[in-house]
Amino acid sequence: MNPLQGILAAAALVLAATSAQAGEEKPLWEVGIGAGAFTFPAYRGSDRNSNWFLPVPYFTYHGDFFKADRHGIRGSFLDTDRLDFTVSAFLSPPSGSDNATARAGMPDLKATFEIGPQVDVTLWRSENRARFVKLRLPLRAAFTVEGPPQDVGWVFHPNLNFDITDLPGLPGWNLGLVAGPIFGNQRQNAYYYSVAPQYATPARPAYEAASGYTGSQFLVGVSRRFQKFWVGGFASYDNMSGATVADSPLVQDKNNFAAGIAVSWIFGESSTRVMVDD
Repeated sequence: MNPLQGILAAAALVLAATSAQAGEEKPLWEVGIGAGAFTFPAYRGSDRNSNWFLPVPYFTYHGDFFKADRHGIRGSFLDTDRLDFTVSAFLSPPSGSDNATARAGMPDLKATFEIGPQVDVTLWRSENRARFVKLRLPLRAAFTVEGPPQDVGWVFHPNLNFDITDLPGLPGWNLGLVAGPIFGNQRQNAYYYSVAPQYATPARPAYEAASGYTGSQFLVGVSRRFQKFWVGGFASYDNMSGATVADSPLVQDKNNFAAGIAVSWIFGESSTRVMVDD
C-alpha cells in the first residue's frame, strides 16, 4: 500500500463515523487531521488481516447539495422528511497479494472508488430527531484508483441503519448500527474471487465467479465530538455463508472481522453556520 492509498482508506472510515447533532447549528465545513489504528481482512473472505497505523484526515461539509458527514460523501438531489435521493461514494482499501497466501502470485487488489445513486427511506424517527431507522439502497459503480482506472463492476448493498445521536447516560456519544446483504455483478465478483487459468495451481484451481449475493455485513460505530477533537471507533463482521462465490478457492474464511479507532484534531471551521437535521 502506498501512503496515498492508506490515507484514502482511513479517510473513508472516519467520514463514515463523523457525527453531527441532529437539529443543531453547525459550521458549514470543518477540517482536521489525526491518526488511527485499523485492522482489516486482506479482502472479504481472506484468512489474513492487515494492520494499519495511518494519518487520518477529518472533513465535514453540510451544504444544500454536497454533504460529507457520518453518512458518507454524497450529493443530495431530493431531501424530504421520509425520502432522500442522493449520489453516494465509497472507498475500498487495496491489498497486496503477498499479504494473502491464497492470492500468492496473482495481481494485487488495487484500492477502488465507488460512486452511484442511493435512495434512503426513513422508516422511523424520534420527535427530537436524535434517533432514526433508515432503509438505505445504494447502487455504486466501482473503479480502481491506482494507475489507469479500471471498471470493476457494480455493488448493491441494501441495509438498515439505526442511529442514536445522543446515547442515554453518555451525553455527546453517538451510536450507529448498520446491517445488510451485499451483491455484486459478475465483473465485481470476478475482480475479487475469480482465478484465471494462468494463475491456477494444484491448491488453487481455476474459478470463474458469478454475479449475486456475496455475504452480509454488520457494523457498529461510536463517536464523540469534543470542542477541538473528535474520537471514533468501529467494529464490523462479515459472513459469507451461502454466498455465490463461497466455493472460490480465494475464500479461505467465511467469517471476517474488522475494527478501528481514530482521533482527530479539528483546526479549522467555517464562520458560516447551518442547521443540521441528521
